[in-house]
Amino acid sequence: MDCRDEMTDAQRTARIRALNDHLRTTGLGGKTMLTRAVAELPPPVLEALLTVVRSFDGFTADNDPWGEHDFGSVQVGDEAFFWKIDCYDTNLEFGSPDPADDTISRRVLTVMVAADL
Repeated sequence: MDCRDEMTDAQRTARIRALNDHLRTTGLGGKTMLTRAVAELPPPVLEALLTVVRSFDGFTADNDPWGEHDFGSVQVGDEAFFWKIDCYDTNLEFGSPDPADDTISRRVLTVMVAADL
């Protein structure tokens, strides 16, 4: 692999990370889905959870090995939650052929109770 190939990989990862961060921090650029358990939280707890997800910046090599900022674990009160960003094709049927290209990809941020897994 030559330097140009490595740069391309780095640029692709940076683009995917930027698109994922944009959805997570703003709610724009995709859909946000809540599992039933999350959707049934009392409004103040749900608001606190979404605020914590939006502000999450605890990415490490352990929890973000690909550098795409597509998963996180957060705590609200005594409850642990996960969030995950998946990238689909434009019909939301299959994985995206190129997650770095937002013209052919649709992102979905799912927030779930960790105990549900």
